[in-house]
Amino acid sequence: MISAQAWADTQRLWDYHQMGHTVRPCSVAIGLGSHDLGVADTAVALYKRGMAPLLVFTGATSPTTRERMPRGEAVHYRERALELGVPPSAVLVEPRARNTGENIRFSRALLEGVRVDVSSVLLISKPYEERRAYATARKAWSEVEIISASTPMTLDEYVDSIQDVRLVIDMLVGSLQRLLLYPDQGFMIAQSVPDDVMAAYERLCREGFTSRLLTTDKPSP
Repeated sequence: MISAQAWADTQRLWDYHQMGHTVRPCSVAIGLGSHDLGVADTAVALYKRGMAPLLVFTGATSPTTRERMPRGEAVHYRERALELGVPPSAVLVEPRARNTGENIRFSRALLEGVRVDVSSVLLISKPYEERRAYATARKAWSEVEIISASTPMTLDEYVDSIQDVRLVIDMLVGSLQRLLLYPDQGFMIAQSVPDDVMAAYERLCREGFTSRLLTTDKPSP
């Protein structure tokens, strides 16, 4: 059972991780690879709304996606986009990235290689990764405007989609820890964390929602 306090704290983290950006047309949309095909679905929906003329899907595989996406996250995202009616000419694939920093750097290099002029990026991630993706992109690609986006959904809806409430809380806690640690590692820009969000994070850590916390001295962005 999740206590009322833990659930309220989880909601605080969920709200903080989402940037609340207003989506507008950008030079390109970049979908960050993960286990969640909903990122591809959202990218396609935004493409069809005219929010970007070109989609880039980025991501190799990870222990959590290797079985489900054996051809690589970006490749499976592209296949999904084509199934949903996006023309092949409007989709680029970056298949090597294994973390968020590489997602950004390798996508930037890919776009530069095909001479796409980029002044703004619609950055599409899982809902609880919006802020981490934004902070990483602002560090790695400071010259362009970054607008964070994700599948519009509530915390309850996301938990229902994952079917594991403790895992969701662990992921939210782990993402916040990275926002606290990674600026000093040079992986992302620093962002202000409100006192109530920090207090919620600390309570959840004390409650044992720690499976996604970093425990090594060699984190990856």
